[in-house]
Amino acid sequence: MKQPRFSQQSRFQRLDFLENPNVGVFCKTTDDACIIRKALPKKILKRVSAALQTKFIELQMVDATIVGSLLACNNHGAVVSNIVRQEEIDVLKEHGFSVVSIEDKFNAVGNDILVNDVGGLIHPGIKNKTITLIEEALNISLQTGTIAGLENVGMAAVATNKGVLCHPKVTDEEKKVLETVFQVPVMIGTVNHGVPLIGSGLVANTKGAVVGSLTTGIEMGRIVEALQFD
Repeated sequence: MKQPRFSQQSRFQRLDFLENPNVGVFCKTTDDACIIRKALPKKILKRVSAALQTKFIELQMVDATIVGSLLACNNHGAVVSNIVRQEEIDVLKEHGFSVVSIEDKFNAVGNDILVNDVGGLIHPGIKNKTITLIEEALNISLQTGTIAGLENVGMAAVATNKGVLCHPKVTDEEKKVLETVFQVPVMIGTVNHGVPLIGSGLVANTKGAVVGSLTTGIEMGRIVEALQFD
């Protein structure tokens, strides 16, 4: 497998966010916008920008920096829980997102919802009426399910409009569901030197990716292959 090169100008960046390699906890991206925690150094933002090639929305939700865990989004809209304040929702709306705030007990919706622009997989415990609201906001169909037996599907995988990289212990049946839901190839992998929770250490769109600094070259090659970067 050909290994990607890493440089300041690369679309594949290995980074820490203030010495934390769990970049997916602090950031979510679509092809058009990157929602990222506040107070990161400009040099970090430049490298994220070089990879994802999007505009930035620097945001802090409910006085927390873990916006990647508190938010699910695709190119059509965004989902937050009802703990997120109206002024924070308004910021997303100002940047063109159709935003739905859900009232279920799940606060870390970014950990519980996995979406691209075609479909999505969602925590089995989320109510049917909530699923309908999310489908309308994101303009997709959702299916409940698990990845590697985990209900926190947003942490167990990353999905773009080109591919899905997921937990290495995904079952054959779960993988078939992912392929049907997202209509893209599905591959297994890890991040940050063996961490199976892909969503914790990878932020990606169809243009590029940011991964935690502990991610190995072999893992990075797997990301490139799974998400079909040229």
